[in-house]
Parts: sequence; C-alpha cells; structure tokens
Amino acid sequence: MMSGTSLDGVDVVLADLRATTPLLLGTCYCPYNDDLREALLLLHQPGYDELHRAAMLSNQLSRLYAKATADLLEKTGVLAAQIVAIGCHGQTIRHCPEPEKRYTIQLVNAALLAELTGITVVADLRSRDIAAGGQGAPLVPAFHEAVFKSSSRHRVIVNIGGIANITNLDPYHAITGFDCGPGNSLMDAWCLQHTGRNYDQNGQWAATGRVIPALLDALLSAPFFAQIPPKSTGRDLFNLRWLEDKLQFSEESPEDVQATLLQLTVMSIAQAIDMHCLGAEEVYVCGGGGHNSLLINRLAEIMSGKKLALTDQLGITIDWVEAFAFAWLAQQAILRKPGNLTAVTGAKGSRILGAIYPA
Repeated sequence: MMSGTSLDGVDVVLADLRATTPLLLGTCYCPYNDDLREALLLLHQPGYDELHRAAMLSNQLSRLYAKATADLLEKTGVLAAQIVAIGCHGQTIRHCPEPEKRYTIQLVNAALLAELTGITVVADLRSRDIAAGGQGAPLVPAFHEAVFKSSSRHRVIVNIGGIANITNLDPYHAITGFDCGPGNSLMDAWCLQHTGRNYDQNGQWAATGRVIPALLDALLSAPFFAQIPPKSTGRDLFNLRWLEDKLQFSEESPEDVQATLLQLTVMSIAQAIDMHCLGAEEVYVCGGGGHNSLLINRLAEIMSGKKLALTDQLGITIDWVEAFAFAWLAQQAILRKPGNLTAVTGAKGSRILGAIYPA
C-alpha cells in the first residue's frame, strides 16, 4: 500500500509474486478526507505538540490502511490468512537525507496495522538505505527493472506523483534513477489555495494561463536541479513557501502561475532525461500526473523523437505501479533480499529494507 506526497489517499494492490512475472490481482483506493489531509500537511512544518499529533495520525492512518486492506480482500474474495505480508510505505511527513542530518519519517503504526489485519507488516522501508549513506529514495527503480526493463530498448520510467522521479532502464548499463523535482505537489497546493479544489483536473485551469518566463527561470535556477544524482527531494523543499519566495510581482495572475508550475514539472523532467538518460528511446509515465492531459501533451511536445506513453502499455495501469512496487519490496524483505539499488540511492551497499512486524 502506498500513500504518496500528493496526500490524496492510499492505493492498495493485491499482488501475486510467485511467478517470474508479478501479477496484479486486485486494487482499492481509499481517499483522505479534508481534515486528515490538512492535519498531515500541518505536520510538514514545525508546530505545537508535534509528537502527540504524529502519534495520533499514525493510529488514524493505520486504521484507514486496515480498512483498505479489508475492503480489498472482500472485493477479491481472498482471506487474510492467504496474504504473506503487507508492504506499507506510510505517509511521509519529513524527508531529509542530507549528510549532517540523515532521517526520513513516514507515519504508520505498523504494530497496530498487524494487530488489526492479522497480517505480517513490512514498514519503514527507507531508513536502512539512509543509514547506509543513501538517499532513501527513490526505491521504485528496482521494481521498475524487474517488470519494465527491455533487453533491447532503452526505456525511461517517469513516476509523476507529488514529486517526480525517473528510472533509467538502459539495457546495456547499470540501472540509475533519482528524484527530478516537483510533480503534482506545487500545482495541487497552488490550485487549492486559489480555487479551493485539491487539484487541477487535466490541467484545465493551467490551460487558461500563460507561462511566465522570468518566474520559470527563477524556479529552474534552484540548486536541486543542477545537482548530480543520486538525489531525492520532497515537500521539505518544494512547497508554497519556496514558491512564494520566487514570486516577485504581485500582479501575476494565479492562472499564469499555475501554467508556469505545470511547465516547471515538464521542463525539469525533460531536462533530467536529456542530461542523465542519454540515448533513451522510450519514455513511459506512471503516477497521478499521467491523468493530466495537458502535462502529458506538453511532455510529448518537448520530447519529440522519443516514444511517450503510459505504463498501461507495459501491463500496469499508471495508478497502481507504486503500490505494486511496495508489495514487491515487502517480498524482498521477507525473503531477506536487498531492495535498494546503490547506483540509484548512493548507499554504500545493498541492504534489506524494512522492519517486519509478524502477524
């Protein structure tokens, strides 16, 4: 199960990993209500009584995760006793892999989730990689390699969630990957602030505005974009405070800013592919950003000469790739196999990821 930086809800998949090719047997989505989403957003910045609020939210999330599990099992007719493990990512509220700090926090009470479901839970999947000197993110490239790699075609997988990340599947070289910048998070936050809607469906609002070149240049000048991978990021950097620091002219219309934020996502993805995925022939998009038709069309325009498609064409619908990946990572932990790729995260060695809470 996966609840990402978009803070929209939890994606749950039922995966059969016994065969060489993983099979997706069922899916379920449980949205966050507005109160839960707001409470989680508040924990992304310092505030009063953080420890208590975080603990209460961990319990609340775990009950939601348990309900999502029960709903999925009922939907598919599978018993809890048939499930080997739940791979639960939890909800990230802080991610700080900087050498002098090195920590990441995902909210979930894994012990409570194991009690409520009667299923073994694998959680805290990022901390071991960070402890080994890695970024702790992205972790999905190892799964992308297992299910999407071609023996002859150079593919790039672009996951556009709250943050966008890239997996470079070069058939002749080691797999690489990294976070490349904001995906939907800035667009969603700006849209909520100015329209009251949680996201800009199909980029319809952004389409009414014009890109502000000076603002786009200022945003793209952030040092993160020039960093050499391995690298990862999150709301700790790309948030409304960061954006508002760049806004110099109050007369800029909200829709023009939204158009510029969409173009920021497009440009940061395209530039990252040009810089770090030389020779790529095919680009496949997954994650919620795949539903934004304006975003996808702009990507197609800027990456002419490369095939651009959704991961649906590779057999996994865009909404379920990341949750599927954490089921796979849970299996790796249960089998005591490494789940990280050192060329992706920068860790000093392969590591078994996750803490296991037996049923």
